Amino acid sequence: MNIQESIKKLAQENLQEIIAIRRHIHAHPELSFQESETSALVASKLDSYGITYIKGFGGFGILGIIEGNGKGKTVALRADMDALPIIEDNNLSYKSINAGVMHACGHDIHTSCLLGAAKILNELRHQWSGTVLLIFQPGEEKIPGGAKLMMEQGLFDDYTPDVIIGQHVYPELPAGHVGFKQGQYMASADEIYITLKGKGGHAALPHKTIDTVLMTAQTVVTLQQVVSRIIPTQVPAVLSFGNIVCNSAMNIIPETIRLEGTFRTMDEDWRYIAHDKIRKLTQSVVDGMGGTADIDIQIGFPSVYNNPEVTRKAQEAATSLLGIAQVHNLDIRMTAEDFGWFAQKYPACFYRLGVADGDNTDSAGLHSPKFIANEAAIETGIQVMAHLAVDALS
Repeated sequence: MNIQESIKKLAQENLQEIIAIRRHIHAHPELSFQESETSALVASKLDSYGITYIKGFGGFGILGIIEGNGKGKTVALRADMDALPIIEDNNLSYKSINAGVMHACGHDIHTSCLLGAAKILNELRHQWSGTVLLIFQPGEEKIPGGAKLMMEQGLFDDYTPDVIIGQHVYPELPAGHVGFKQGQYMASADEIYITLKGKGGHAALPHKTIDTVLMTAQTVVTLQQVVSRIIPTQVPAVLSFGNIVCNSAMNIIPETIRLEGTFRTMDEDWRYIAHDKIRKLTQSVVDGMGGTADIDIQIGFPSVYNNPEVTRKAQEAATSLLGIAQVHNLDIRMTAEDFGWFAQKYPACFYRLGVADGDNTDSAGLHSPKFIANEAAIETGIQVMAHLAVDALS
């Protein structure tokens, strides 16, 4: 039996255990940088598998280490552990019991699949050479991101990855399928907070005010120039405002209004040029209207760049494992991932694991209170992670 067949066999044998782990994590979700119970569960499983690990990176992060049969390359596999502040709206036996917290982004799948892959790789360690690092990461959903903090706290001081691989659920593909994209894949993500200040007063007497409502509307419209007229058309970029905070009433022009938005792009140079343009355009609007502005741009995750050669080889390995019909080419996404911190520094592949129903019906999307992952995807996730690691080591 070759190692690929062994991985498939062991994934099937361990599947029910990993599903049980996944359901426990799903029922006990924890917010970013609060993953104490999840981290403890991971550590207990690594202990039971006989895998060495180090705790405490970025708070509750864990680095597992599996040494193969002799020296060789170092491959890192990463899974995130945190959940979202969402009230789950599903009728599941393992529905979240933590009020207002839900694994609506599939991190419970990521963590359990990595544990499954780790168990298999450890059992087969005499059949491969090199080192596999297991990164169980906190805080993916909150800037600056657990990936950044783990590296700053010495995650790779003793081991330098030749390749780093991440897996993320994808409800646009059915369970049993995976998807890859070479080169730029996901956008950077920065948070924009602008507090506009004017002179409040009665809405029936606008001439006695400095109208922050009008100032806000003009700012939102003016800032659309950043993407439509300033950034080159070949550079993917998005500037969206999702929240306007105003503690007022229909007949009051408020003293202050707060704009909250996100800026995303796939060009790290234009990313910071855009920040400067956002500041200058906002200032020009408020200067012209007699107001002031406090502009706070919080630097978030960098873009995710999939090393073309690493990703090509990973896609070929997945095709060998699953068959060509179950491996897909993906397009770019303007969503963001703190895996970008890893991908900016090390040759990386961040791929997608299908979790929709077999008939490919449109399931609820990520970050939805109705998001449900098809558990048939777990076996695929375990197999692919383990196989991609072995292939990269070779």
